Formats: sequence, C-alpha cells, structure tokens
Amino acid sequence: MSDLRIVVPASAGFCWGVERALEIARDAVATCRAPVDTLGPLIHNPGVIAELEAEGIGRVEDLAAKTEGTVIIRSHGIPIEVKDVLAESDIQVVDATCTFVKAAQDKAARLRAEGYKVVILGEPDHPEVLGIRSHAGPDAVVLEEPEEIPEWLDGRRVGLVVQTTQSQARLAALAAALTPRVSELRVFNTICSATERRQRETVELAEEVDLVIVVGGRDSGNTARLVQLSSAVQPRSFHVEGAEEVQREWLEGVDSVGITAGASTPPAQIEAVVARVRELSS
Repeated sequence: MSDLRIVVPASAGFCWGVERALEIARDAVATCRAPVDTLGPLIHNPGVIAELEAEGIGRVEDLAAKTEGTVIIRSHGIPIEVKDVLAESDIQVVDATCTFVKAAQDKAARLRAEGYKVVILGEPDHPEVLGIRSHAGPDAVVLEEPEEIPEWLDGRRVGLVVQTTQSQARLAALAAALTPRVSELRVFNTICSATERRQRETVELAEEVDLVIVVGGRDSGNTARLVQLSSAVQPRSFHVEGAEEVQREWLEGVDSVGITAGASTPPAQIEAVVARVRELSS
C-alpha cells in the first residue's frame, strides 16, 4: 500500500456560507455585547464548535436561558416565531443565516402569499427545514420521499421548495411524482450551488477510487447526503468525524482512496484524515 493514491476533490470542506458564518461569529466576540452565544450549534461540526467555545462563543438551546448579551443566529436559520421573541427582547442579535437558506425561506413565503400549498423537500426535524416551514405557513408539508405525498394535495396548486443540501435526483423524483396529481406545480430549485458541485464531485470520486472516506459531523445533513451518494456508487464508503476513526482494515487491497468532506468540515480535519490514511498505508 506504499503507492496508495489519495484523491481529494476541490470542493471538499467549508462552503462560502459556513466560512461567512464563522467570520460573523468571531467578529461578534470583538464587537458585540458579552456574553456572545449561538442559538443552537452554529454549524454541524463538533470540532469547530469546541474551537468557538474556546474563543468565547458559547451556545444556548433555549432562549429562556439567555437574558443578556448577544445571540448569533445559526447558518441554518431559525423560525419566524423565534425571531419575533428575539425582537421583543433586549438581546443583541447577529444574523449568520446562510444566504441560500434565506433564499429558500423567501421563496416559501412567496409561494404561500400567491396561494400555493407549499411542499418542502427535506428532513422534517432539521433546523433549516423548521425555519423554511415557518415561512411557508401552517399547512405546509415536509416530504422526504414521493411515497409520502398526502392525498389532500391532489388537484391543488402546489409550490415546491427544497432544503439547500438535498440532491437534484431527489428533487426530480418528487417533482415527477407531484406533476400528475396536482392542478399546477411551481418549483423553486433552492439547492445551493456549492452543495450541487460537492455532490457531483463526490459521485465522480466514487467512480474513480477503491474506497471513499467522507469527513464531517454526524448531525450534518449535507455530509450524510455525500455518504449516501458515494455508497450508491462505491460500497466501500465510510463516514468519519475525525481521523482517529479511520481503520487499517479499510485499506486492505485498496490502491486508491478518495477523501471528501461536508460543507462544515474545516481543512485541518481533512488534512488529518489524509495523514492518517498515509500513516496506515505505510
């Protein structure tokens, strides 16, 4: 295995939205009222969250526990009702919501205002989806699979928006299933361009190598999607949060390894996995 080839796609790791959120958070420590806390994890990467805590950026899960200082709205966004609570408080608010997420929220609100029944393709309990749904109205429905389409949508005017980290294939499948059942279907493809590029490069990587390692947080939706896409092409695909999880036996009989990462994974974590693979293959 000394001649092992390691391939890392150009898109692996931090996206622009995550880099922006981290910059906003770090600026807030220097410029905003203390204590500075994020409402929920800023991004889905335990290592990065630990670094932020060491830099003085705390985290609260419930606004009831926050009575002073500054709150940073996470990159995934928050529901409208939570924004309303913050607006009525004395807490300083810093908004680090990803612009692609905001676009999905705006599209959902637009569809609702124009009289469409809004369908959101996404994970029902994901914080991003909860925020989008609050803009889509109380009768909005969140679906993950075409089989979940409720009968009450039949014959309705339906508008479809998408969690930004979903795949084009899943969007196409749901749109195709809705089309013959509804009177009108309006689709806003709100998958972010960075996600699309990362997913495409992951599939290409899986076609090229003997083993794929995807680096990212267990709670990261976009990382999980990369694992799914890779596994469909290359069964020898593994998801790790850190380099210590890489196992020597994975590399047996392997001539090439692809290492990619979710949008919340910093370069240092990717480099650590590359180093670990080189160490185990030597």
